[in-house]
Amino acid sequence: MTKLSNTLAPAGLSAMVASAAASDLPVPALSTVRGPAEVVTAARTYAAFWNTGDPALAHAALSPDFMDRTLPEGRPQGVAGPIAASAAFRAAVPDLKAEIEDLIVADDRAVVRLHFTGHFSGHFQDLVGDGRAIDFHAIDVYRVAGGRIAENWHLEDNLTLLTQLGKIGK
Repeated sequence: MTKLSNTLAPAGLSAMVASAAASDLPVPALSTVRGPAEVVTAARTYAAFWNTGDPALAHAALSPDFMDRTLPEGRPQGVAGPIAASAAFRAAVPDLKAEIEDLIVADDRAVVRLHFTGHFSGHFQDLVGDGRAIDFHAIDVYRVAGGRIAENWHLEDNLTLLTQLGKIGK
């Protein structure tokens, strides 16, 4: 993953990325941008949240009235949902990393393909990790308003993830 200099970050968004300089946000190797820079920054900030698990980044990237339009059963709606999901996932994969592989921006929308890697060395439901590698992808579609993600539609490769965790296909 490459880094993008602060000079490409839009003016006025420094408060949104208060816990990370724009140069510290993940940048994809492949991107197509036909929209506001604030949409790119929101997507990069949210990817940084998944990469680090830092709730401050989730709060910076997500609107206070954020809606998960593909909310998994049992996950709270709003900003609390991704924060809870990240904490649970990091309990299973403490060294979790998330990189942006593709970022496509058009108007107020961003499509992001994230690549998650790490090692299952923690706990997931009834399983205890044995250090095996975890490697899967997710695709998100964001609608950004006021410089923050207002809505998210997402699809994770859960079949690959659950197989790698040993939850299915034993």
